[in-house]
Amino acid sequence: MEALLLFAVFGLLLMLGVPIGTALGAAGILVLVVFDLGSGLIGPDFVAGMASFPLLAIPFFVLAGVILEQAGLAARIARLFELLVGRATGGLAMVVVLTCMFWGALSGSGPATTAAVGLILISPMLRHGYDRDFAGATVADSASLSIIIPPSIAFIIYGSITGVSVSRLFIAGILPGILMGTGILATAWAVSRRRGYRGMEARGSARDILAATRESFWALLSPVIILGGIYTGIFTPTEAAVVAVFYSLFVAAAIYRTVTLRKLLKMLVDATVTTAVILFIVVFAGIFSLAATRLGLTDSIANWITRISPNALTIVLLVNALLLALGMFLDAISISYLLLPILLPVLKEFEIDPLAYGVVFIAALAIGQITPPVGVNLFTAANLLDSSVDRLSRRVLPFLLVNIAVLLALSFFPQVSLFLPNLIAGK
Repeated sequence: MEALLLFAVFGLLLMLGVPIGTALGAAGILVLVVFDLGSGLIGPDFVAGMASFPLLAIPFFVLAGVILEQAGLAARIARLFELLVGRATGGLAMVVVLTCMFWGALSGSGPATTAAVGLILISPMLRHGYDRDFAGATVADSASLSIIIPPSIAFIIYGSITGVSVSRLFIAGILPGILMGTGILATAWAVSRRRGYRGMEARGSARDILAATRESFWALLSPVIILGGIYTGIFTPTEAAVVAVFYSLFVAAAIYRTVTLRKLLKMLVDATVTTAVILFIVVFAGIFSLAATRLGLTDSIANWITRISPNALTIVLLVNALLLALGMFLDAISISYLLLPILLPVLKEFEIDPLAYGVVFIAALAIGQITPPVGVNLFTAANLLDSSVDRLSRRVLPFLLVNIAVLLALSFFPQVSLFLPNLIAGK
């Protein structure tokens, strides 16, 4: 009865259009209060949901991304890739993928990357004859790489819930992110070739490429400083986020001189709003998870999952299917707080490496960012194009199939995710 009420209230609020964070919190608080399951824990749990050192990295990475975007680094990166691959068949589509892959190492957020890259490259794609919905779908799917390629907000949340080292998660995400990016790149080229999307007319000379490299040098250097510091152990991911803010301010104010005091205040407001939305979902999803735990649902579902099959790979594949289904309706943060408390004992029971599984988990959540009806990247791209999510969904299907193929590869071969962490640990 209690479990039925918990999910019934949550589902009803979602159908009424209530934001996901509010729906999760209201359902959890209602059940805790009505059935006297420890309403006194709501306040401490609310505070504990935010009082986490790893989560402190989120507002700083968000602010660094906002500053770098305002400094025009995304446009400079895109310009360099245009000169390198723009003349190839489907050149601009490939520029989108490469720019999103690189911007993912600066942003950590799918919607933010969709907006930053979409504003720069969708218009040129349309001018060169690309179908508008294909252009939006390419940006939306490529931007999903932002939560796989480090630094990733999704990895930070996974690490804070599971206790897995965020630094090792960042390292583990590099090769899978490149693998999925390569698949998206090949898909963009294949679709462009079939539809006759030609490359850009102008050829970039060696001098042009050199000039663009100089212009984008500080953008190219940023992931080296931020991620290199993490991988070498100079600073933690949270400390790296602070370094990222100071570096981005230095680049924006001293190098490109694109930031004024008024712009800086606006950046702080934008970063605060984005961070507030993320942490709002974090704390209320935590309360929903608390209610599920007090009801015994977490242990019951975990025990049920372990009885489905004695094979660990089968369990991983079934959970992948569940994640893809949930990704059609919920955001990555909510899914993390709903499922990870259930999955942790399952991982332990089947001796599944939580580090390797973390990459599989986040890769599945990345796919959820482009699956309707609640694909956040699709919504962002549709707004940029003044189009509809339904129309973009049809164009994103080839990318979706490739992404699922990569997800299966990561599930069957966890060594892909573990190679770099083990290599660095060995050294």
